[in-house]
Amino acid sequence: MSDAQSDGGDCTDHRTVVTEAEVEALVRGICFKTGPPRTLGVELEWLVHPLDQSQPPVTPERLEAAYATLRAVPLGSALTVEPGGQLELSSPPAASLMECVTTVSADLDAVRAVLAEQGLTLAGIGHDPWHTPRRFLHEPRYDAMETCLDRTGPAGRYMMCTSASVQVCVDAGHEEPGPLGHVRRWWLAHQLGAVLVAAFAHSPLLGRRPTGWRSTRQLMWMEIGAGRAGGPPLDAEPRAAWARHVLDSPVMCVRRDSGPWEVPDGLTFREWTRSRSPRPPTRADLDYHLTTLFPPVRPRGHLELRMIDAQPGEDGWIVPLAVTAALFDDPGAAETAYRIVKPLAERAGNLPAPHNPLWADAARHGLADPELREAADGCFAAAVEALPRLGATARVTDAVAAYRDRHVARGRTPADDLLDRYGATDPHRSPAGPAGGTPTAQGRKDIRT
Repeated sequence: MSDAQSDGGDCTDHRTVVTEAEVEALVRGICFKTGPPRTLGVELEWLVHPLDQSQPPVTPERLEAAYATLRAVPLGSALTVEPGGQLELSSPPAASLMECVTTVSADLDAVRAVLAEQGLTLAGIGHDPWHTPRRFLHEPRYDAMETCLDRTGPAGRYMMCTSASVQVCVDAGHEEPGPLGHVRRWWLAHQLGAVLVAAFAHSPLLGRRPTGWRSTRQLMWMEIGAGRAGGPPLDAEPRAAWARHVLDSPVMCVRRDSGPWEVPDGLTFREWTRSRSPRPPTRADLDYHLTTLFPPVRPRGHLELRMIDAQPGEDGWIVPLAVTAALFDDPGAAETAYRIVKPLAERAGNLPAPHNPLWADAARHGLADPELREAADGCFAAAVEALPRLGATARVTDAVAAYRDRHVARGRTPADDLLDRYGATDPHRSPAGPAGGTPTAQGRKDIRT
């Protein structure tokens, strides 16, 4: 999640009541800002763990002290904290891939230096393999979110408190057709998204046990349900499809200026505009509702790709950022990626992402799936060829090429590396549901890189 937003303490902003027709018009107008792709961004979520691996999990008091110090550090990126205490850095819009990489790398260096002084470090893992969910932030937004998500089972708490990702933000694209047109980019994001899930899967464990999924993080998003974490069908014009989805998705909460927020059960925003109960919805309520929808591709003027697990290593995040930028913003690579992933659409069928067979196979099998492996190999090759045209340095291009050789060409992902370290290379051999358990110090040492 990357919604560093006010907790709604001032609900008087945008008090104007909105009708159903006004909501549809507003969503159409604000969620796809078209024009030549010029900017790029990345949002990095990290788990925070002790440097000394023999220590117990980081206490809330220790986290708060570290974050208080970090808030005084000048950064180019926005620094926020997720409900479970995960740290997030959100880059400003960058005019190029290398500008984005340079800004975020410098910010991470500064953040790591401060955390190291506190005996802490950042861990790039898609889902915490050791700890059960424990909420760090206790605010009305997250109280309401927890109540809402608990109705569909434990997956919501895992998503809120123990997951981490690399979220790449690309411009919506041209109004006109073509490889960089917004209709093509919207479609590509949903088909290529499954390839990105598979290629960068890095969350195969819960409670130190294999779950049977290379990306347990993606499994949790799927289990939250289509109304909250699903996308719209792709058989309609993007603006119309997204506007319908926004209207027909359930309202997470009705905010109040004081006291706990109301958490209605099953009330869609469309129904709220019609019933005007428990109070009439306002423009501020619509703006807030948009931040409580978590599809794998979220239009926010730009396109926010939310499906990539956090990656190991200090610079592991650069590879998915560079691959995604190349396949979306270089016309030749975008056309190649489109041709490569087009056959995958048959596996998705008419079901929206991520609740379709293609996305489920990507999360479960990663690149052990032959068709996804072939698609990933072709997309990585196109990205490597395109990156110099986007001004990428040899270091970035070489990192993408090395990832292709080390993982993609061998049908492996970082999840397989974790499973190897635990002596369970076949994740289906020892399935486990959402379970807790305190890891050994050696287990923590084996996983964190």
